[in-house]
Amino acid sequence: MATSILMPALSPTMTEGTLAKWHVKTGDRVQSGDLIAEIETDKATMEVEAIDDGIIGRILVAEKTENVAVNTAIAILLAEGEDPSATPDVKASGPEAAKQADKPAAEAPEKPAASRAEATAPRVKASPLARRIAKAGQIDLSAVKGTGPNGRIVKRDVESHTGNAQAATPQGEHPIAPGRQGVFERKPSTPIPHSGMRKVIAQRLTESKQSVPHFYVSMDVELDALLKLRTELNAVMPDEEGATVKISVNDMVIKAAALALRKVPGVNVSFTENEMIQHHVVDISVAVSVPGGLITPILRDADRLSLREISIEMKQLAQKARGAKLQPEEYQGGTFSISNMGMRGVKEFAAIINPPQSAILAVSAGEKRAVVRDDALAIATVMTVTLSVDHRAVDGILGAEWLEAFRHIVQNPYLLVV
Repeated sequence: MATSILMPALSPTMTEGTLAKWHVKTGDRVQSGDLIAEIETDKATMEVEAIDDGIIGRILVAEKTENVAVNTAIAILLAEGEDPSATPDVKASGPEAAKQADKPAAEAPEKPAASRAEATAPRVKASPLARRIAKAGQIDLSAVKGTGPNGRIVKRDVESHTGNAQAATPQGEHPIAPGRQGVFERKPSTPIPHSGMRKVIAQRLTESKQSVPHFYVSMDVELDALLKLRTELNAVMPDEEGATVKISVNDMVIKAAALALRKVPGVNVSFTENEMIQHHVVDISVAVSVPGGLITPILRDADRLSLREISIEMKQLAQKARGAKLQPEEYQGGTFSISNMGMRGVKEFAAIINPPQSAILAVSAGEKRAVVRDDALAIATVMTVTLSVDHRAVDGILGAEWLEAFRHIVQNPYLLVV
């Protein structure tokens, strides 16, 4: 019998989402496990698979339709040989969906020969981002070798196939300024609709800045001993399943922050109107830049992980974040955050707290600076870190105490491995 395909709840807190893309159309046959759509939540774009075999009888919600409530019918699935008139009486959403809703599967126009051949070809496994890049660059995905899980094609595969990561970026034609032929090109402004992620980032950071009384504590930290230990560790670090594991400065900063939270637990708290929540686990949220925004995957029990474990897990989480493949449990929660822009050469900055956490550490670039030791000038590699703190939960002296603990660990880095 005809069944409704519903907008899925892709996380415990999801109430609505954007139907970003359909991978099927009216009249298509699907099997359980086939990719049928992409749903955009506030954190990621996630793929939706068919849970039953059948034929797509009607598309009820058009692509790019926003604010679709969980459990809303988005399409109708017919059993093999079922009369299209048997589709449930549900209302379509969006102009394109309305057009398709009036076309039952039996009356769908005959596909051209090329489309019929395409329909019988095996579906290529590829991430949504890889498909978008391939489409923009007019790349045949069937000719691309996938290196993702189970041979899935991911972004790097498409870029490697072209031999130029920029080749997939469409280049628009820009008008020439009148009277200045050949001097320069003018590109008109382009409105870019906010993604669900961008809307949530704007809302939450605005609320944080307006409702949380931030104060900031900065401190200079010398890195030379840490950099020396990193070089020594990487020289003897064993491989992981054929891939060489390399400890990064960021991995060591994460471990140092986790140990400092264990030493000064008063910063590892959340403020509520009626009580203070003392966290006994150290779950570090690490900011990762992704297309269209920012997400903070979480390293659970970071104080108990070795540097090698942190390195491996952080790389996996960052890769999943950039491919919009994080599961809700991998980015929801966390007791403390780190935002590192040192790799961009940033000298100093302050980050906005991610409620209900009470603190976030902003990490800047390490650079050679003149320092005074024993009344004499010397050269050291120094980075400036800034701790943003919720003053309702943490007082200034406690914030300074935590930074002192963090600096002591970084400048005595063998504490990271004992």
